[in-house]
Amino acid sequence: MNAKSKAVRERIASLEQAIARAREYLENGEHAHWTGFRPLFASKRRGGEELPPHKDWVEKVFLPRKEKALSQAEKLLERLG
Repeated sequence: MNAKSKAVRERIASLEQAIARAREYLENGEHAHWTGFRPLFASKRRGGEELPPHKDWVEKVFLPRKEKALSQAEKLLERLG
């Protein structure tokens, strides 16, 4: 296995893990303070405590972006292999 396909496989595993965590968060609130949900520049804080992401944002923004990235990574792996 060459380095490029190994890197793509690791990326696919990471994306699958992120999608699973997002779905668990939507179902039962688990992983609410996972670092993957943190905003890049500004964080939402109330009373000194960081707020979890809004469930609509996870459902309508986070999940579609990760699923699209997963699809692209799988297509790339097919082209490499």
